[in-house]
Amino acid sequence: SDSSSSWELAQGDEIDGGLIAMKLLGGGSAYEACLAFGEKLYAPVVVKVIRPDQVADSATMRGLERECDMLQLLNHPAIVHGFRANLSAAKPYVVLENLDGPRLSSLIRRHGPLSPQQLLPLGIELCSAVHYLGQLDVVHLDIKPSNIIMGAPARLIDLSVARSRERAARLTSPIGTDAYMAPEQCLAGTGGTPGPGADMWGVGATLFHALAGYRPLDRGSADQSTNPALRWPQLVDDPYELPVQITDDVAKPVLACLHRDPALRPSPIELAEAFEPMMAALPKPRLSGFKISSR
Repeated sequence: SDSSSSWELAQGDEIDGGLIAMKLLGGGSAYEACLAFGEKLYAPVVVKVIRPDQVADSATMRGLERECDMLQLLNHPAIVHGFRANLSAAKPYVVLENLDGPRLSSLIRRHGPLSPQQLLPLGIELCSAVHYLGQLDVVHLDIKPSNIIMGAPARLIDLSVARSRERAARLTSPIGTDAYMAPEQCLAGTGGTPGPGADMWGVGATLFHALAGYRPLDRGSADQSTNPALRWPQLVDDPYELPVQITDDVAKPVLACLHRDPALRPSPIELAEAFEPMMAALPKPRLSGFKISSR
C-alpha cells in the first residue's frame, strides 16, 4: 500500500508506549484500525491510528479529538468504551475496547435476515443506546449495520461523526452514510435540522435491513448537483415493503421510524415498549445471548 497513507504496522511493532500491534483490522480514509495488545490493561484492544498523510490535516485531527471527547463522556453497556488517547503522539491514536462478535452487516450478508429472537433484543438495545445519547444531548448520526457489533448486548460503535444536539442542528453540510440518513440529515445546511429523530431513522433503517435483508431505499446516484433527491431517495420515496412474513406488530413500529417527519417517529422508549411484549412472548432459553450458527 502507499506508505504515505499507512504506517505499515506489522505484528510486534510498537504503536506507542505499551501498545503492541497484533494485526490490521481495516479502517477508513483518515485512520487505520489495528488489533493491539495493551500492556497496561494486559488485554487486546482496538487502536484507531490517524494515517500518516492525515496527521497534518486539522479537520481529521479535530474529528479524532471530538471522538475522544465523546468516548470520555459516554458510558453505557450498549456503546463501545474508549480507554485512552494520545493526540500528540507521532502516530496519533485512540484506544477502544475490543468487542467480541461480528458486525451486523457481516451477519446479514452471511446468514440473511435476522430471526425475531435476534431482532427484538437488538432493537431494544439500540433504543437503550439512543435514549441514553438523547439524555446527554448527543446525536450519533451514523447508525447503520456496519456500526453495530452483535454481542450480548449488541454494541453501537464509531462515534467519529457524533455531535452535541446543538452542533448537529448547526451542520452546514450533510454528514453520515447516505442509505441510512434521515431526510433532515440529507438537507443539513439547506433547511434540514438533524436531531435525536435522525438517530431513530438510523435505527429504523438498520432494523428494516436486518429484517428484510435489503435496505429500505435504494442507494441514489452520487450526482446530486441539480437534484438532491437523486442522491437521497428518502427525500421523496417511501421505503420498500417488508417481506410478507414479517408480522404487523414488528413491521409497523420499524416503518414508523422511517417517517419523513421526525416529529412523527417514535421515541426510543416508544419503540422499545412496542417490542417488549413480543420479546416477553419469545421462548425463554433463546434470550441468553445470540446463537450465531457457524455454517
